[in-house]
Amino acid sequence: MSREEYPHPSVTVDVVMFTLCHNDLQVLLVRRKNPPFEGMWAIPGGFVNIDESLEAAALRELEEETGLRDVYLEQLHTFGEVDRDPRGRVITVAYLALLPATATAPRAGSDASEVRWWSVHSLPPLAFDHAKILDYALQRLRYKLEHAADFEPLLETFTPGELRAACEAIPGEKLDKHNPVW
Repeated sequence: MSREEYPHPSVTVDVVMFTLCHNDLQVLLVRRKNPPFEGMWAIPGGFVNIDESLEAAALRELEEETGLRDVYLEQLHTFGEVDRDPRGRVITVAYLALLPATATAPRAGSDASEVRWWSVHSLPPLAFDHAKILDYALQRLRYKLEHAADFEPLLETFTPGELRAACEAIPGEKLDKHNPVW
């Protein structure tokens, strides 16, 4: 079969942005301005242009929707459930991003009517499969915070004390205080 005979799914990127504010782990969400899920909260993201890399698309979408740029990004996971988007077959590549609470305040951009930080302990209902993506990001963040090999890039954004507080703020298991990282 030739390439033209296969259906072509769309590709999107989503950026799960965390910060720590007053020992509360928070995630940045945007209120969708357009259908589907108009008016609902979502992780910032959007479609990848045909001529850009995935990371470039993630950075572009983050800046377009929140005004934030020059952030630490790490590819998190690919989500490809068949029915994850009512517009058709859409595969998303999610990224994990970290931002110090003292950084520039986000502002709503082109596809967002509002942008705000939410405590990971009190989230609104999320559009698409974004609750699943956020759960996965929290698990990955916990792993990164508990394993010294993944620790170094985070020290560019957070102090060791802030990292410990962030780990303690993640819902789920308690922090392993015997870990030599702490």
